[in-house]
Amino acid sequence: MDDAKEEDLHTSGTDPLPFRAAVDALRAARLRPQVEIEPTRAPQRLAPYAYALEAAVVDGDQDLADGRLVLLHDPAGHDAWRGTFRLVTLVRAELEPEMAADPLLPEVCWSWLTGALTARGLAFGEPSGTVTRASSHYFGGLSERPAASQIEIRASWTPREGLGGVPDTAAHLASWCDLLAQIAGLPPAGPGDASVVTLPQRRGPQSR
Repeated sequence: MDDAKEEDLHTSGTDPLPFRAAVDALRAARLRPQVEIEPTRAPQRLAPYAYALEAAVVDGDQDLADGRLVLLHDPAGHDAWRGTFRLVTLVRAELEPEMAADPLLPEVCWSWLTGALTARGLAFGEPSGTVTRASSHYFGGLSERPAASQIEIRASWTPREGLGGVPDTAAHLASWCDLLAQIAGLPPAGPGDASVVTLPQRRGPQSR
């Protein structure tokens, strides 16, 4: 990424101090090596200030899962958020059709999100989102392709604001990467938790 484009994706000196501090913490976070992450264009209409990251869980030259995390900030506060910051995410990965057909899969995937946050001791409020299963079947000239199934988690939550009105965005980013790794089928980065459910039949890695 060239310097001009990279600078354009970062905060400016005129942005509120809490937002700049929250973004700086995101940029300084240390993450597990399988997760490749970089800044990307943030949506402009969701809040007065926004910063976005995109990430992929990588094995060699293959992506196991990918996602996007957006930090929103409204200094005036937002009634629906019950705070001045909001985190919004999209996470997705491909599955074996048999696993995608499991009727409990949406509840399990949602528990991965909330569990990733609570496992790091993070306080959050107003969580909301969807878990979507999508299947693709190929016909005609594409009929030789096997059926494909994908799981997608779209969610948002309000991180608790700490000193100076700044949430611990680095810890929230780390928990989000835990979620990405889990949906990709990777083992936990730290000591295992017997209550964690993983995907035993995830579809093979996708070429990048």
